[in-house]
Amino acid sequence: MGAQKSIHAGRAKIDVNVDFTHKLCTSLMFPAFRDTCSPLSLVIGSLCIKHPNLFGGSEKLDVSWDKGLYDSNVLVAFRRPRPEWRPQQCFFIQHSLSPEIGVHGTPIDNFSRSGSGGVNLSKLAVGLDLSEPASSKWSSTTSVKFEHVRPLNDEGRSITRDLDGFPTTCSGNTHDSMVVLKQESRFAKANDQGLSHFSMQIEQGIPVVSKWLIFNRFKFVASKGVRLGPAFLLASLTGGSIVGDMAPYQAFAIGGLGSVRGYGEGAVGSGRSCLVANTELALPLNKMTEGTIFLDCGTDLGSSRLVPGNPSLRQGKPGFGYGFGYGLRFKSPLGHLQVDYAINAFNQKTLYFGVTNLASST
Repeated sequence: MGAQKSIHAGRAKIDVNVDFTHKLCTSLMFPAFRDTCSPLSLVIGSLCIKHPNLFGGSEKLDVSWDKGLYDSNVLVAFRRPRPEWRPQQCFFIQHSLSPEIGVHGTPIDNFSRSGSGGVNLSKLAVGLDLSEPASSKWSSTTSVKFEHVRPLNDEGRSITRDLDGFPTTCSGNTHDSMVVLKQESRFAKANDQGLSHFSMQIEQGIPVVSKWLIFNRFKFVASKGVRLGPAFLLASLTGGSIVGDMAPYQAFAIGGLGSVRGYGEGAVGSGRSCLVANTELALPLNKMTEGTIFLDCGTDLGSSRLVPGNPSLRQGKPGFGYGFGYGLRFKSPLGHLQVDYAINAFNQKTLYFGVTNLASST
């Protein structure tokens, strides 16, 4: 269940949203599947404050706060009005705290789940985004930011090494600092017959100070969707690589929802490079229900040994994995319900249950 409330104070608008999402695994699963998913309740709250005219010149100020059971995120963004033909500016300050499961998490139950590895990341970022005016079907964003990353243990104390005694930062200190220049380009095209999407991200660490990280990281996502009568086939390919200085938490994590289903987050592997392919065929069953079959596969391209401390090898991750299965999508006035049943390469069965857009106004 959820609740949302909007409050107007002068020209400022405050949006308060609280969602209660329960992952009802045990009660909804057949007895044979109960060992693959433990019951988990997530309580998510969010607070958003918006001011559309901060200094009388249409300057916009957005302040948002999101709190989960194990993570939190605070974002302050300030936007100045500019002519449409000029890049739009956004100054931001962001702080996040979340468990680092993808790299340091421990695979369990034949890699179908990932447990805590005792490493959490506290990130502080300050920067500027420049969004170029969209031309035709292309758009691009350039940003520069200073980022301060501090690994913490489960008690909230700063750490320099993980549970196995290997460094958690690139510098060897309790934190890493870096200035990152990022360029992102996106292409999107859609019509009644299908869709095409492509995005490319390139990040460059700038050596402002000698001890700060210097690296180059790129990631791409290419998707193609085709309508086949009443069915819709969607295929996507995701890849990336990083060269230069690198902390373990910067590795590409492979496995989990949005990656290779049937595996826990990062349970396939974590490396300096990655390649993930996803294919899904959706067929409407009625106006409210859609059935899907899917096939996912991913690999670290043998690059896990190049990650400092080699956490993937220490945790016995295979480096390559595939998952396949089927699912149902339900549309209701309360929200969108998703059920996916996946089998990984070790014949481990996992049932995913999700609820989105579950909110009611008060």
